[in-house]
Amino acid sequence: MSQPIPPMVSGALPVLGHALEFRSDRTALVRRGFEEHGKIFGIKLANQNVAILVGPEYHRTFFMETDKALGIQEPYSFLRSMFGEVLFLAPHEVYLEQRAVVLEAFRREKMLHYADVMQEVVQAWLDGLGDSGEMELVSEFVRLVQEVAGHCFLGREAHQQLGREFWDLYTDLAEGLDPLLPPNLPLPKFRRRDRAKAKMQGILEPIILERRQHPERYDDFLQDLINKRYPDGRLAEQDLIVNMLLGLMFAGHETTVGQAAWTIILLLQNPDYLRLVQEEIQQVAPDGVHIDPKRMTQLEHIAWAVREVERMRPSVDMLMRTVKEDLPVGDYVVPQGWLAQVTQDVAHNLPVLFEDPDTFDPLRYAPGRAEDKQDRFALIGFGGGIHKCIGMNFANMEMTVITALLFRQFDLELVTRHPQVERGLGASRPDKAVVRYRRRNP
Repeated sequence: MSQPIPPMVSGALPVLGHALEFRSDRTALVRRGFEEHGKIFGIKLANQNVAILVGPEYHRTFFMETDKALGIQEPYSFLRSMFGEVLFLAPHEVYLEQRAVVLEAFRREKMLHYADVMQEVVQAWLDGLGDSGEMELVSEFVRLVQEVAGHCFLGREAHQQLGREFWDLYTDLAEGLDPLLPPNLPLPKFRRRDRAKAKMQGILEPIILERRQHPERYDDFLQDLINKRYPDGRLAEQDLIVNMLLGLMFAGHETTVGQAAWTIILLLQNPDYLRLVQEEIQQVAPDGVHIDPKRMTQLEHIAWAVREVERMRPSVDMLMRTVKEDLPVGDYVVPQGWLAQVTQDVAHNLPVLFEDPDTFDPLRYAPGRAEDKQDRFALIGFGGGIHKCIGMNFANMEMTVITALLFRQFDLELVTRHPQVERGLGASRPDKAVVRYRRRNP
């Protein structure tokens, strides 16, 4: 090993290293490391060394070496206790098989159907708001996005069979997220996680069994998943279907909630750009007009705002891999046994890539500027490489529908002037965001 290892950030404690700071404010820790050492540096989480890689040239190594010199399964073992060996939590060959199955959910015909379902579900929510009032965006969007995920992936009938109990159990499931502790410790939050998963399995299994017995009655993604055969002719096992549904619906709402809420918040905080959005809505999809695929692509100002939210308020602020063999990166080598990490919060704010990065400026993605096109790994809010989020287009379309329908029917005022980022061990969200609303045409 002729090259040096990454330099360590200051402030490590005996035995614990940076673990306490990582848990309480990992963004500040990473920013300090970037200021001290530049784009490659190390932190210590108890007895585990972690190399932080910042910038698209190193993001490329991170994503392109995944499943080669870098492993994705080990750092996310805490998710395996929730969802089993599904998708990226499974061995690579199994992942490729399962990925082909899940891609069925996002093929073009399905996406066209989802666009219709999204508008129906969002409109029903808007109709239920009344003509004026106040709402807390995050709590409202949790239920709304769950409704969208349930109707799209399960179909109306199965979604109604689940009931609120199923979705409320996701709270206990999510509270079991903890990348630092062994997932099988006898802690109350892990016991609640396991009880919640068992109850959710008990709710889903009779639905799957009935559909296996009467496949001709259904035509939706859940039935596609039940009917799908692997290349060797096998049908997917029931446990796999349950775990895949739990994982897909968790991912389908856990990360989208925060970014949908931040889209509304940042537009309200930037009225000049909001006027561009509202003018576009009136031109492309005025009140009462169904947003078909052509109109969806014409809502460019909303799409750019959603992308700017991905840059400024990513739901996931870090991704990790296990270093399986010594990995040269820049002037350093990351030794086997370390973890490698990319961090969106710092990488998305590099002035060399994004002009005035602290400013909400969706026009940076407009033709002629297109700052995100400088490098395919400049924006990594949805990951990259073969493990890039399969549901990215679904999430972006959902946020576009919510934004367009909400702003074309309501005038909104942000009561909570400066919502803050709430960072837990799961997806990031606004801490609290109360909005006052009034219907334009009661």
